[in-house]
Amino acid sequence: MSANQTKYPQLRFKGFTDPWEKRTLGQTTTKAKSYSLSRDVERDHETGYRYIHYGDIHTGVADIVTEHTKLPNIEPANYDELRVNDLVVADASEDYQGIAEPAVVVGLPTHLVAGLHTITLRPSSASSLYLYYLLHTDSFKHFGYQMGTGLKVFGISWSNLSKFTFMIPSRPEQEMIVKLIESVDNLIAVNQRKLAKLKELKQGYLQKMFPQNGSKFPQLRFAGFADAWEERKFFESIASTIDFRGRTPKKLGMDWSDSGYLALSALNVKNGYIDPLADAHYGDEKLYRKWMSGRELKKGQVLFTTEAPMGNVAQVPDDNGYILSQRTVAFETKEDMMTNDFLAVLLKSPLVFNNLSALSSGGTAKGVSQKSLKGLSITVPLDIDEQQKIGSFFKQLDNTIALHQRKLEKLQELKKGYLQKMFC
Repeated sequence: MSANQTKYPQLRFKGFTDPWEKRTLGQTTTKAKSYSLSRDVERDHETGYRYIHYGDIHTGVADIVTEHTKLPNIEPANYDELRVNDLVVADASEDYQGIAEPAVVVGLPTHLVAGLHTITLRPSSASSLYLYYLLHTDSFKHFGYQMGTGLKVFGISWSNLSKFTFMIPSRPEQEMIVKLIESVDNLIAVNQRKLAKLKELKQGYLQKMFPQNGSKFPQLRFAGFADAWEERKFFESIASTIDFRGRTPKKLGMDWSDSGYLALSALNVKNGYIDPLADAHYGDEKLYRKWMSGRELKKGQVLFTTEAPMGNVAQVPDDNGYILSQRTVAFETKEDMMTNDFLAVLLKSPLVFNNLSALSSGGTAKGVSQKSLKGLSITVPLDIDEQQKIGSFFKQLDNTIALHQRKLEKLQELKKGYLQKMFC
């Protein structure tokens, strides 16, 4: 038991006051059979037998396993099969965060077997779902880091895993904790599905509302517009580009601050929004003035990440002032030729993104320069009203996606808080 473990959790349900008891995984579970079944045993046809490979745990294919979970087929044999309430943990991972990442069997899809690099835990005196959530806590992750062995690949043995020491409440309190976290998990799953559908819907619209394969006419169009779109070079529609590539506070003889003007970089400019918590750096008034020096960003201007990652697009959300930082440029359009909102959508359209990828350079980290952007051809509607309608449509869709993204992140933070405060 670590020094900061106590007999009482920080957050508790009303009516429970008894101290928690000290246990180990070896005391609350027994080890059941796993097999060295690798990917080469998988079959495309239905066999009536499935297995859990450690890779399926890491990718979330095997998580809370029910009778409806789709797992790989294997040929039937005389296996010791998994049972309802068994936990299957991955005993190998490329980093310590994935050590003993668990799946729990709450329903059997068919005959089910534990495969390569897994350890099967069969609970004897604890709720299987309680143990499943326990193995997601920071205290267990820290234990895995301490007990894991290996350099390129982390591994953990049953003998070490069984030593994990924790505090456990009565069975009724375990069930209450499980029920609460399950409810948050269900909300997370619902919002993940909604978000995935919205992103899929957006991709469909991007495909249909922009001309494809050399055509001058999109497949889907707003009523009242019928004219052919015009092909032109990218910079014909751009009045100016703001690019401070390579500029750093140190080169200006200054440093970042704890607050002030947010720096926009390739790490916090996401697709459709700015994440102020990702790689947050701030500049004070003096740094802001010296850095931006008359090239202040204006609300609506299009931000584009040039590398690592290449191709994320967002717009300046307000006129509060931002520092344009690493691997990000801002475009100012010629108002009589292109709207900011349309440019933001255009840069995210599949055809333009594929053309940008073709123009990019680099190995693993692809990048695009202003020089290569000069070779980019685009197809746009001549009618500014059509551009405005397209831009407005996708802006509303992006706002809906961002709203669901923030809701999902809040739910994930809520779950993290419960895991931190309801276990001890």
